[in-house]
Amino acid sequence: MQTARDALTPDALAMLQTIADTGSFAAAARALNLVPSALTYRVRQIEDALDVLLFDRSSRQARMTEAGAELLREGGRLLQDIDAVANRVKRVATGWEPQLTVAADGLMARPVLMELACAFFQLEPPTRLRIRDETLSGTLQALTSGQADLALGVSPGPGTAAGLHSQPMGSVGFVFAVAPHHPLAAGDGVLDDDDLRSHRAVAVADSVQRGSGVTVSLLGGQDVFTVPTMQAKLDAQLRGLGGGFLPEPMARPYIETGRLVVRRVARAPLVAHPRYVWRSGDRPGRALQWWLDQLQSPVTRRALLEQHHH
Repeated sequence: MQTARDALTPDALAMLQTIADTGSFAAAARALNLVPSALTYRVRQIEDALDVLLFDRSSRQARMTEAGAELLREGGRLLQDIDAVANRVKRVATGWEPQLTVAADGLMARPVLMELACAFFQLEPPTRLRIRDETLSGTLQALTSGQADLALGVSPGPGTAAGLHSQPMGSVGFVFAVAPHHPLAAGDGVLDDDDLRSHRAVAVADSVQRGSGVTVSLLGGQDVFTVPTMQAKLDAQLRGLGGGFLPEPMARPYIETGRLVVRRVARAPLVAHPRYVWRSGDRPGRALQWWLDQLQSPVTRRALLEQHHH
């Protein structure tokens, strides 16, 4: 009889996944180009080797048992690990990563990111590029959790140093802005916390996956409308759904055309000092190195902070 190790090959795990996906042995056999009896025999061999039932035979559908579902969950991880090893070997051979993920905070100008992506693709690299939208502490967490290779727009804070390289991008001032039809638009005095507290604030949700994340400039007892991205925050404020601090370069064209009104506030002006961060363990692959080379240019860094509009 086969041992569990003999039975649990990548092919066997992929076959079980196909049965689960197609919902029946007959459909899976067609998809895998096997006769149904051969498929059934293979499943039975795996069940015998593990001494468990993987499929509930009492229904017409191929319904997984709890044990079967657990095997697929863990097996899926094993297959990913095998792919990761293969990718790593390939990267070592060519110097190019199979995939590069860039986590970009809402402060980063999306048009400039797209221009950088365009220049990157002109190299015709074998690397697949992925850009993640992140906010506040979620930007750094995407990097530290291994979901991103480069994080743009990380706010400096404790705990950013271990095993990470980081470089400053510059600084971005924020302005408190509301739509012209918002109650706070009228007047030219300085708004104190009580003035702000009596009106709804628009806030961007922290994209951190676990924990409470961070909030910026919200007052206790204030009504808050929370949106997922900085672009959505701008949109909400243009519609008069609340007030709040916006990066000045992002708000500038709307201020110039009168679609947003800036009010002075008593609290200290907000200034962000975003950084770009990458892991320091391995030597950067060629794709990451290309992005790091672009970021060495002060013009590129400034454009990422300021050129939010074409």
